[in-house]
Amino acid sequence: MAEPVLRIEGLVKRFGGLLATNELSLDVGPGEIHALIGPNGAGKSTAIAQIAGELPSDSGRILFEGRDLAGLSGAARARLGLGRTFQVPRLLEDDTALDNVALAIQARQGHSFRFWADARRDAGLRGPAMAALERAALADRAETRVADLSHGEHKQLELAVALALGPRMLLLDEPMAGLGATESRQMTAILQGLKGQVAMLLVEHDMDAVFALADRVTVLVYGRAIATGLPEEIRADPEVRAAYLTEGDA
Repeated sequence: MAEPVLRIEGLVKRFGGLLATNELSLDVGPGEIHALIGPNGAGKSTAIAQIAGELPSDSGRILFEGRDLAGLSGAARARLGLGRTFQVPRLLEDDTALDNVALAIQARQGHSFRFWADARRDAGLRGPAMAALERAALADRAETRVADLSHGEHKQLELAVALALGPRMLLLDEPMAGLGATESRQMTAILQGLKGQVAMLLVEHDMDAVFALADRVTVLVYGRAIATGLPEEIRADPEVRAAYLTEGDA
């Protein structure tokens, strides 16, 4: 079996008396989509924030391509190839979709934002930016202001920004959040098209999307992984069904 792109060992995070992440261990293989599911408050977003470097861990290890990420900032982890999306996209509303992606590439290359006006016309930025928009099925909206995009298109654009940075792994925090049925199906198809190209850790409440996309699923309850397995194994697991899949937010 190939060496995991991401390996988490015994991850712990406490907020006062609350154990938000409880000895969490999992791994994500090359090109794999590994879904992390669970009820609201299970600790899914906390775990993602720990992996991304936004929250320090109290104990445990996070290994990315065999490298221990302890002490590395979120920016440093991104430079290593760990991409990130959020439940609520973080974009520049007054710029176009293409501008947003080009700016992300420019920032990754370490250039000053003082030269952003020139960057708008820089083919070295616009070419890769357009390629990322195409991968996110948003090329036809390249010249549209972000403020004029739909919520689903905001989600696609944030994915394009992440892809433009050439990640070897994506941390996807509820990419279907707030989407209608049609938009959810489109986002599922986009992620399906990326499958095998980049590893993904997917936090998601939309079970149709999870079971359509995931190679493996880990179920989190009160910060603790109660099961990890193939989607069909998770569907049939009685402990999982009792804890999560029969609940209203499944």
